[in-house]
Amino acid sequence: MRRRLAGTLLALCLAAPAVRGQQVVPGAFLPLERYLEALRDQSGIPGMSAAIVSEGEIVWEYGFGFQNLASRIRATPDTPYLIGDLTETFAAVLLLQCVEQRRLGLDDPVARYGAVLPEPDVTLRQLLSHTSAVRPGESFLYSPERYAQLTTIMEWCAPQPYRKSVSHRLLNHLAMMDSVPGTDLQNKDAVPEDLFDPSDLDRYRDVLGRMAVPYKVDGRARAERMELPPDGINAAGGLVSTVRDLARFDAALEPIQDRPTLTPLLLEDTLAVAWNPVVNSSGTALPTGLGWFVQTYRGERVVWHFGYIPNAYSSLMIKLPARHLTFILLANSDRLSAPFQLAAGDVTRSVFATLFLKRATCPLVTTC
Repeated sequence: MRRRLAGTLLALCLAAPAVRGQQVVPGAFLPLERYLEALRDQSGIPGMSAAIVSEGEIVWEYGFGFQNLASRIRATPDTPYLIGDLTETFAAVLLLQCVEQRRLGLDDPVARYGAVLPEPDVTLRQLLSHTSAVRPGESFLYSPERYAQLTTIMEWCAPQPYRKSVSHRLLNHLAMMDSVPGTDLQNKDAVPEDLFDPSDLDRYRDVLGRMAVPYKVDGRARAERMELPPDGINAAGGLVSTVRDLARFDAALEPIQDRPTLTPLLLEDTLAVAWNPVVNSSGTALPTGLGWFVQTYRGERVVWHFGYIPNAYSSLMIKLPARHLTFILLANSDRLSAPFQLAAGDVTRSVFATLFLKRATCPLVTTC
């Protein structure tokens, strides 16, 4: 299947529109609809939602296929999905806010804050950057299970359930009204009665009732409906969201000069650390910053993350900070992530990612 997708990608890139300097031409991404639709169809993804954010504003969005095949409900930019590992970026923001408030230290041992790992001297920086295993600080190993220990650290910083911090400090603060901190909130007994306002709980249950149905897709692109048990949220997974809500999160991440009324979630100096690769003692740059993957494509820094829930959901978020440009993609199967081994730290393995990167960075059709 990857060979077929790569062939489609090559044909599409030959038709890429121009970009003037660092500024995307208005409407340049409009043909992306049919290109992504071709990739979705070949991958067998039942439903998919996408958005492009430029300087904090959605400049393109689209829904592909169906969020529910049986009832033929089409996917839209407001369709909620489980975003999987992409939840890690929210945890990183919350923890880095704690660092800015001097409640946590990046180079403090996480054991000081209640995290339990086999290695006694793992630091917060190493846990955020997936460099805490094997030889802490020296090598990269993607491990959501270890990253989930950050849940305990956040609850040390803000002594309340982690999902309350996510809800209050991010979802409500950013008016992410179609996002839910855990699918178990459909159960009235999942949380104490006083943890959320009744209106918030009603909204969460409404969103969960509209979620895209998860599907397992086989090698022949045949989709089979799956049922996932309700689950909570931690630093490594569990958030439900939409591309429009994730665009709000993205817009609040970095300062834009003509948006003075929007206070960024993090200071510029903090972002500079989070969005640059960590370096080991030998001077080798590793594939991650703090809570994000970081690499270079055509001489530009790319900041990204992905989500992977086997046989159910997948997600992708790619940022080109120099252009203030972000691509967000959510799907109700695992085919945005499963074929491409993104946990290795190279987003260009994904034909979906490469399609966007080529179209965003190629100054001329002939160079694509």
